[in-house]
Amino acid sequence: MVASARVQKLLRRYKLAIAAALTILLIQGLVVWSLRSLEEGEAERKIRRSKLPDHNIQDPKRDIALWEKHKSLPGKNRGKWSVRLERTGGTAASAVIRPGWGGGVLRDLSSSRNHSDARSGTDGAARFPGAAVLGEPGSVDLAHQASSSDFAPKCDIIGKDALSALHRAESQHCRQEIANIVCQHQAGQLMPGTLPQCVQQDDFQWNYVLPCNPVRVAFVLMVHGRAVRQLKRLIKAIYHRDHYYYIHVDKRSGYMHREVLQVAQQYPNIRATPWRMVTIWGGASLLKAYLHSMQDLLSMLDWKWDFFINLSATDFPTRTNDELIAFLSQQRDKNFLKSHGRENVRFIKKQGLDRLFHECDNHMWRLGERSIPEGLEVSGGSDWFALNRRFVEYVINSQDDLVLGLKQFYSYALLPAESFFHTVLGNSHMCDSLIDNNLRVTNWNRKLGCKCQYKHIVDWCGCSPNDFKPQDLIRIQQLTRPTFFARKFESTVNQEVIEILDTHLYGQYAPGTIAIKAYWESVFEQLDGVGSLSDIALTTYMSFFRLGLKNLATRQNQADACRFQPVGFPLSVHLYFYDDRFQGYLVRQEVQAVGSDVKETLEMWAVPQTTFILEPNLKEFERLKNLEIGTDWDPKERIFRNFGGVIGPMSEPLAVQKWARGPNLTATIVWIDPALVVAASYDITVDLDAEYTQYKPPLQRPLRPGTWTVKVLKHWKRVAEVRFLVTPLTFKDKEPLRKVEDSWLHAGPPRDLYLEQSMQQLSSVLQLPPQEPAMQEARRKAQLVDQPLQEWVDSSVGTFWVTGNICASQTSSCPALVLCSKTTWSSLSPDPKSELGPVKSDGRIR
Repeated sequence: MVASARVQKLLRRYKLAIAAALTILLIQGLVVWSLRSLEEGEAERKIRRSKLPDHNIQDPKRDIALWEKHKSLPGKNRGKWSVRLERTGGTAASAVIRPGWGGGVLRDLSSSRNHSDARSGTDGAARFPGAAVLGEPGSVDLAHQASSSDFAPKCDIIGKDALSALHRAESQHCRQEIANIVCQHQAGQLMPGTLPQCVQQDDFQWNYVLPCNPVRVAFVLMVHGRAVRQLKRLIKAIYHRDHYYYIHVDKRSGYMHREVLQVAQQYPNIRATPWRMVTIWGGASLLKAYLHSMQDLLSMLDWKWDFFINLSATDFPTRTNDELIAFLSQQRDKNFLKSHGRENVRFIKKQGLDRLFHECDNHMWRLGERSIPEGLEVSGGSDWFALNRRFVEYVINSQDDLVLGLKQFYSYALLPAESFFHTVLGNSHMCDSLIDNNLRVTNWNRKLGCKCQYKHIVDWCGCSPNDFKPQDLIRIQQLTRPTFFARKFESTVNQEVIEILDTHLYGQYAPGTIAIKAYWESVFEQLDGVGSLSDIALTTYMSFFRLGLKNLATRQNQADACRFQPVGFPLSVHLYFYDDRFQGYLVRQEVQAVGSDVKETLEMWAVPQTTFILEPNLKEFERLKNLEIGTDWDPKERIFRNFGGVIGPMSEPLAVQKWARGPNLTATIVWIDPALVVAASYDITVDLDAEYTQYKPPLQRPLRPGTWTVKVLKHWKRVAEVRFLVTPLTFKDKEPLRKVEDSWLHAGPPRDLYLEQSMQQLSSVLQLPPQEPAMQEARRKAQLVDQPLQEWVDSSVGTFWVTGNICASQTSSCPALVLCSKTTWSSLSPDPKSELGPVKSDGRIR
């Protein structure tokens, strides 16, 4: 009672002070609430104003901005999402996307078992759920199919990886798949569980004696691209009538597929898969394609095979087929896979197996972290292997938790083919059959091969082997372990190394055999459709052909029989190499003689001209061996994949300098456009051991068409110089260029600024001629269309290319034209090394 009375007395005494304090607290609360509301409103306004984020930046706030923009789209283009910001202390801590009304039904793949939480960043492990079988035709995602075109996830999606993938995915179907997979992962439905461990072995004895009951091999070739002749040469080297060849061609490689179908018609033991997939680097689609191929091979009752060996068109044998079969016949119960070694934790991190991935829109999207199942002995290494039939049957037909669970786990893994078979075998009852050797040697140069060159198709940095060259073959000779194949080989990079191996295995071709040093590779075929060509490629190829016809008419004194007009678009375009040097383009097209209705098909050869100039008496700059400008630079093989440097106004050229060893030096590189505008200037430092230096100046486009000059300077004195052509376009979107709409393409960059700041103050230092006449001429040419534009293009191209040789597919009305089949350079001339003939008495072709 005394305490209560004292409290009441104090309250009466300080009543006014307490009331004032409460009033102040209330006002402060209102102010904080108002400021937070204003802050949230401003955040929302910023989100609505934000632009599309950079694809290489993963920022949850910017991800939300895109989805806010996506919500504002009308009708079916609008995803049904609601967005909120979770804040801590008034700062956006994470972005959470909540499902709104509508949407598809998520197929529940979970079994009746309980699953621990597998959210991103947790360490929980789970037992195997029920899993869909990987390898069925259709979508790459076999554990789940989106069932509605409406975009509505069934959970809160958190994590910057998942949000980044969502905003970068192009198609709504892909975004729905990503959302559903993330929801499954967060619900713990994608995790296998505890598994046994086993020790692999690699000790065995073998010899090259062919037994009475040799094994039969099913070779599965995974091919893409346009290197048909190299593929045929591989088939010729490994073919035997007792073995089988199952070829899958990437869905994007129509030309290759047409050629493979023709090959399959010639031989009963060569077949093409009736299904095709897009198999991207590091994608789940590659593992799916292997499993589908295995399933097909097991169902082919007329093909009695014992081993499954996968190859690509960039492989080549290092031993004969007889040696391979003798070896496998003595090891018929073994499985050959190359392991990374014993550092599992490092391998898991390097491979990204502790990350969730999904493949769609021809891209591998990283969606967040995940835990490796408890007790699982993850293994892996190379995705090239030789597996016996018993293990293949187990992988395809088994319904046990190990196989089904790992199929699901690797459905959402990066580079799954490099780990799936290793992990299944190492944790299965057949683990004692594992031999740590995949029977092949790969040409790794980590310094050059690990350049994140696949960043445009996968959210990860990976490594790729280098192409073999003759000096690399010593590695094969020094190996003590048995190897039967090597990779990679590319005839556009070096064909001599393939010739050396081919001669070693099967002897030299007969003396005088033509085209041994020649190589042709298709760039375009009529059935590809002209839409497959870029505008600059179409412009250049057609200019090549017109120049060839003009030269022919000039040589024949304007005789009507040798005066032709081109008809339509090119029928084919080939790259031509001889003695491992690029020799130019071969363009085949229909023509019509003047005054005649008869059409003929001619092929023309365009050869690039060297424009590199090197000053004498350079002292330390004698190190400089070449200066080249081009696009599509391959840092691994150190070549421009855009052979000949076909460059247009919208191209992004790169300067590459090649050096010998020598003293350190510094040089200045200056780019000058056709109107004498100094486009760029920068310094490079060349170290003692540098072999190549390269830089792509961030030039604002369009580039002004015409002859460009790039100079290498020391103290502003010329050391070297190269000229290159930015070809004007005669086509835009495969349609003839129109003056009003398209003149900007030839006008150069806005305000004649290639960079943010003008470099024109260097004109006097470089002692360039007056700029005004050149600028007036450039502006006049920028307005050309129709025939004057075509003449400008031909004049420009004719300065950098020689178009002398021309031949006819059949007997021509022009007596000066020889048959293409009688030349040594035409794509129609004989090529014995890549021609598949009849099967000989020993069962071989080669």
